[in-house]
Amino acid sequence: MFTEERHEHILNLLNNNGKVLVKDLSKEFNVSESMIRKDLQFLEKKNLLQRTYGGAINIKHSYSNVESFNKRVSKNIDLKEKLAIKAYNEITDKDTIFLDASTASYMIAKLIVKNNKDVTLITNMLEISSLIPENCKTNFIFIGGDYNPFVGGSIGSHSIAQIKQYRCTKAFIGCTGISLADGVVSTALSEDAYTKSAIMSISKELYIVTLNEKFQTTGSFIFANISDFNAIITESQPEKSILKLLGEAYITLI
Repeated sequence: MFTEERHEHILNLLNNNGKVLVKDLSKEFNVSESMIRKDLQFLEKKNLLQRTYGGAINIKHSYSNVESFNKRVSKNIDLKEKLAIKAYNEITDKDTIFLDASTASYMIAKLIVKNNKDVTLITNMLEISSLIPENCKTNFIFIGGDYNPFVGGSIGSHSIAQIKQYRCTKAFIGCTGISLADGVVSTALSEDAYTKSAIMSISKELYIVTLNEKFQTTGSFIFANISDFNAIITESQPEKSILKLLGEAYITLI
């Protein structure tokens, strides 16, 4: 099979299955894995796919379009509740925590309010204010600034200036995607990336809170590397290739 034919077949597999693995393509085409990686690299430069750790995904699976908060919050509720419970279990009384603007943070805040947790909660997510009861041990601090309806919170320079006035024991941060090729953590909006970086700079312990599916996607704007975090909180144990990468980076998985 000629190189051009192999490339066409790889793209057909991506369109049908959403992703391909280097080891599978190597066996199917009877060529070395290094040759397949060169194929994927070539196709990525043509903007025809997105390389991941051990393979590639259809370019349609990367988040070039941003869904609004209202659309995201109604998706995968059961899985996000699992995330929230795991994150909540990392919070102790008297903690000062930061919940960034994400649907998982909304679920975590629900648990904090439900259990009347004695913590200080700082957030740039205004939707959380609707959860506050009349009598609550939790101390809420809201970050203002330019509200973005897609993020579901305040982001940008005004928000960052306020964030830098605080210090947190723990921060729980969402993301658009985690690149399995190099470990970078990304989001879909530039101002959101800068805001997340500011949150990280004031926090002693850092947690990514994300669904497994985010290991197969990427955003356009990098704000961190997985090695910057104390742990990644996800709904269930991911596949072996992902576990291997996390192990190599000495990342704790919760």
